[in-house]
Amino acid sequence: MSRRTVDGWDRLRDAEVSRRDALKAIAGGGLALGGAKAVDNVLVGYGVLTGTNLVDQDLAPLAAEEFGPRAGFRVSAGEYELLTADDGVRIARDGEPVAEPAYASLTGATGEEYSLPDALTGLLADLGALARGEATFEFHRTDAFFDRVDGAEARPLATEAVRWWPGADPEVVSEFVDAEPTDPQAVLDGLIGGFRHHTFYDVPRYAAGSVQDNVIFGAADLRAPFREPVDFESIVDGPETGLFCYEFTYRSIEAIHAVPAADQTVPVVGGAVIDDRHKHVYTVVSSLVREDGTLRVPTTFVDYTHTTLYDDLRLRGVMGEGFEAYNRRHRATEVNWNPYA
Repeated sequence: MSRRTVDGWDRLRDAEVSRRDALKAIAGGGLALGGAKAVDNVLVGYGVLTGTNLVDQDLAPLAAEEFGPRAGFRVSAGEYELLTADDGVRIARDGEPVAEPAYASLTGATGEEYSLPDALTGLLADLGALARGEATFEFHRTDAFFDRVDGAEARPLATEAVRWWPGADPEVVSEFVDAEPTDPQAVLDGLIGGFRHHTFYDVPRYAAGSVQDNVIFGAADLRAPFREPVDFESIVDGPETGLFCYEFTYRSIEAIHAVPAADQTVPVVGGAVIDDRHKHVYTVVSSLVREDGTLRVPTTFVDYTHTTLYDDLRLRGVMGEGFEAYNRRHRATEVNWNPYA
């Protein structure tokens, strides 16, 4: 390793180093190795020479695999209460147990059998459709996604039931995105500017990891000096924070879950898309609607790593600046709706 590179790593360990200084400091040895991996991760394996991408993949089975209610979701209407469990729903009236039907057995008739209010009857029908694999997934670019769900028969209770990721503090999210957290389209748009203002793609940590994994083969933890708190409060209150792709993804999910689905202009649920080939993670956003008696799940994909990293490296003119991920430059190995799985 050259003297210049050693000096660069010493500078990067200084907690006061700026983003631009950090990028310059790693431009020697570490970034050269990381850069080769980055080119592979950004340009190769999406179906031009090899591999595939979101547009060509059969995404419905991936999206549906873990898409279901979390245990512990509780909702009341009148004297009735529903509580979701691992295997089905607990129905109670005035605090007394009524029934415990399994998810796959649920239909609208189940609610009618127990004289449940319409909202709870509809929720049971939605949960049953999900359990039996009767929901139809659709995939759209982001603007088309919101056009699709605008005016559709929203299913806010079912959308809330399938939310596994916790939400962030709505006041913090509002400050970060400069928009009301009740408007998911504004939140998704506002996250672009929020991430650009408060964060940067952690190229120093990425380069350190490249050296750690590929040069010294884990003999020392070179990522450690670059780790810092990455929760929303720390990002908003502190200096510019370096994030990895999965951290952009987790913060974006927490942002769109900041308020209950029933309080949103369009009820949405978020998850993480994992691309093992490129070691990349980005965000999936869905909504549940009813159309002609069928439960449908319009879905879109966004990527804040790209909007932030290309700004850092002044590549927006070359690589673009949008957050769209339903395109031929993304692929999916897994869609993870449940961070605890």
